[in-house]
Amino acid sequence: MKYNKLYILLSLAVIASMALAACGAAPATEVPATEPPAATEPPATEPSVATEPPAATEPPAAEPSGIATITFTQEPDSLSPMYTSMWFSSITRQFWNQGLWTFDDKNGAVPILAAEIPTVENGGVSADGKTLTIKLREDAKWSDGEPFTANDLVFTYNMILSDKNTVNSTYPYADYVASVEAVDDHTAVVKFNEPFAPWLTSIFVSDILPEHVLQPVFDAEGTLDNAEWNKAPTVGTGPFMFSEWESGSHLIFKANPNWFVQPKLEEVFIRFVPDDAAQEAAILAGDTDIGVFLSSDQIEKLEATGNVKVPSVSSGYAETWFLNVNPETAHPAMLDVNVRKAIALATDRFSIVNDLLLESVNPVPATVWVGTPPYNHPNLEPYPYDPEQAKELLDAAGWIDSNGDGTRDKEGVELVLRYVTTTRELRKNVQAVVQQQWAAVGIGAELRNFTGDIFFGGYAAGGPMAIGDYDVAEYSNAPTGFPDPEASSNWLCSEIVSADNPEGGNWQGYCNPELDALLIEQASTVDLNKRIEQYQQIQQIMYDDVVVIMLWSDPDLWSLNDRLQGVRFSGAMPFWNSAEWFVEP
Repeated sequence: MKYNKLYILLSLAVIASMALAACGAAPATEVPATEPPAATEPPATEPSVATEPPAATEPPAAEPSGIATITFTQEPDSLSPMYTSMWFSSITRQFWNQGLWTFDDKNGAVPILAAEIPTVENGGVSADGKTLTIKLREDAKWSDGEPFTANDLVFTYNMILSDKNTVNSTYPYADYVASVEAVDDHTAVVKFNEPFAPWLTSIFVSDILPEHVLQPVFDAEGTLDNAEWNKAPTVGTGPFMFSEWESGSHLIFKANPNWFVQPKLEEVFIRFVPDDAAQEAAILAGDTDIGVFLSSDQIEKLEATGNVKVPSVSSGYAETWFLNVNPETAHPAMLDVNVRKAIALATDRFSIVNDLLLESVNPVPATVWVGTPPYNHPNLEPYPYDPEQAKELLDAAGWIDSNGDGTRDKEGVELVLRYVTTTRELRKNVQAVVQQQWAAVGIGAELRNFTGDIFFGGYAAGGPMAIGDYDVAEYSNAPTGFPDPEASSNWLCSEIVSADNPEGGNWQGYCNPELDALLIEQASTVDLNKRIEQYQQIQQIMYDDVVVIMLWSDPDLWSLNDRLQGVRFSGAMPFWNSAEWFVEP
């Protein structure tokens, strides 16, 4: 990934506005910069926060026309923001359910349903940093023409926190938000328990629910878990409207006549394809305008067509192994930090990148925060490939091959780990290589693959990660608050998922009181330098404890056919400007 100085602008916007609220002073001009792999470029001094919202609806020059075709290699499990954390679902909301603001191709905040971004100067951020006053656009409407009001924000907050709904996660509302109130139809007030640094990237960004549609469902059924809207959200707040979902085939979104500005396209057609090879074939044949979630080894072949470009957009993502350390569900070996470290040392991630990808695009990182400088720890290096040291650690931990079958064991338990991931071909290839590398040090691997809807399923849906039916889980992940570094919900002790806490976001079962305290403290820290220090402590703890193992940096790689114009990908909200897309005649 390449350093993107423009990420500075959003990071500073989040921190600077809170810092101003806390101290009432002007923003400092010497604030460190941020974003994917670190560089030494000096930071910007003015945060890019409040760019202009879309203009009010005007008579269009022409009726929407043309269809943009996008391929998805994974089908969403749900479209409702309350019931999924799947990336392939979340990016569709930029078509049909945009929030108070979005983030442009410079990762700057752009007001959408909000009339402006709250700041200290406009009265939107209180002096103590604990209250946001959000002014809504008076011309904002749902796609069915009903007014969008502050009551929709209150309803969304109540539904996320209701114990009647088995939601995917209550973060950040349960932990940090004290209340959401509607002062009037066009003014909402959000009160935090303490100043909450990443509010700009996590509060009502794309998770707003239509009260007039879903309140009757909740009243009748006592829950939204089974609402038809979850699979067919015909009412939303984006430039397009949900039209059709045929499982195993496609999703269709049509132009929304009640959007602020008439979309140029008539339709966005998302075709589900079974694997990377099928997507590549569609791109090469010119049957898709946008290819999604590509790997770097495809760039040369796709761009050789002459009418396809493959832009790389830094989005904070990295391919990662998440290690199950929950005593209730994990293999007993996974509870020993030396075994976890041995797994890292036994895996030649560097050769995997060299053989299957492009090292210049996908270097092996050391931490989760590789994509959010300056928070990324500058002195940590990825664990090296050292199978001999791995063997020594396993021996010392008591895992030896006592029966001569080639796999280590201890107290009658074989060291065979459940290695789970999606059906993506690249990941299957990685599994095959890793299985051989682990075998060389006496670790067995039970390889399992799931379609995305099952793999990312929550606890109630029986998703393998959520219920702990794994030891090593591989997928690409970014801090939940990207471009902010916030990722508390993944590792807080209170977020460990269970039957009593099915909406928890901590699927690894990792609980460390020292880490917990830092994660909680950083969320309310408005001093940038102090927050950087906290994140470096967080990373050191996680690195020493081998909570995750990083495989490679994973910027978003898109294919873009010349036929589709006006596309400006964002690292935070890829399809943020879809209303401006048009098909070349």
